[in-house]
Amino acid sequence: MLRPLTTPPRVLMTVDAVGGVWRYAIDLARSLDDAGGSCLLVGFGPGPSEAQHAEVEGIARAKLVWCDEPLDWMVEDEASLGRIGPLIERLAHDFSADLLHLNAPSQAVGIEGRPKVVVASHSCVATWWEAVRGEALPAAWRWQAERTRRGLLRADAVLAPSASHGAALQRVYALETAALVVANATTMPDGDIVKEAIIVSAGRWWDAGKNAGLLDSVAASCPWPVLMCGATKGPKGDEARIVHAHALGELTAGEMRRLLARTAIFASPSLYEPFGLAVLEAAAHGAALVLADIPTFRELWTGAAVFAAPDDPTAFRAALSELANNTGRRSDLAGAAQRRAAAFSLHRQRDELLGAYRIVLEGAEPSIPMVA
Repeated sequence: MLRPLTTPPRVLMTVDAVGGVWRYAIDLARSLDDAGGSCLLVGFGPGPSEAQHAEVEGIARAKLVWCDEPLDWMVEDEASLGRIGPLIERLAHDFSADLLHLNAPSQAVGIEGRPKVVVASHSCVATWWEAVRGEALPAAWRWQAERTRRGLLRADAVLAPSASHGAALQRVYALETAALVVANATTMPDGDIVKEAIIVSAGRWWDAGKNAGLLDSVAASCPWPVLMCGATKGPKGDEARIVHAHALGELTAGEMRRLLARTAIFASPSLYEPFGLAVLEAAAHGAALVLADIPTFRELWTGAAVFAAPDDPTAFRAALSELANNTGRRSDLAGAAQRRAAAFSLHRQRDELLGAYRIVLEGAEPSIPMVA
């Protein structure tokens, strides 16, 4: 593990309020605060809720600024993003930031000055399309991939939440420098956990990569109720139709934690996941895991989950039914998942992140994991 920075940094970190990046950024801002650092959170896209505002207000050395600019996947052409780089650069200057931590590589395009830049790839259109569609990116979307490539090349370091996603980035964008792997993290729950006979899943179900249709079809004949948490309608009109499962909609972080404390089995049929934070949170709460057989989940959860092909409803249904009907096997897997989750601590994430910052700010040699 790298020795952390001797002086706590001042970090400008970009964020959005519509996905897992929010939780990632808030956790990191809190960890930086604990280490004596300061964080200016700069938001793009649809604005945060009152509950999200309150989370930031609870972090002493964090401040939130929301910009009237879009996220890259919400626009039809690159011209709509032209103001973002200069805006970030100006805010960084006013904040006297030591470093920019951009949670979308495309946001690094147009930053022409001297600030050090770390970009974190939590998802991208080119790797999503490869995994979900299995074909070449359509012409209408190629500008997004090209802008992402330019942002990755502008960065002084690229962070990936898993080696699998880092390898996909390296392959798709022909990167010469390997990504640094800084995994996502969660906190372990306190108190008693009493499980109920329910199967839970979570995701932005309008995203085809989450594979809502498979899980909904499986729910028609599962021995236990299937509860699907998350938005079913996307900001650009995409929609998932949930018929057989119970669609709970979007839950607050507290509501989700309380539900996971009751969840005996957590399922994720995703075709594409750079990490899968919802899986980690479910594992921390002692749920047995049934996961899509994709590289990321194999990397992170082998030995602590049951895997099923994400294009095979029969296999997924069989895996869920077997665990629902086998108390001993379910208990063993839940324990294994919870032990695995404990390794993904906020303390570990903070130290790895500060180690990555030190590589950029002080020229240290990497000793945190890198994509091979």
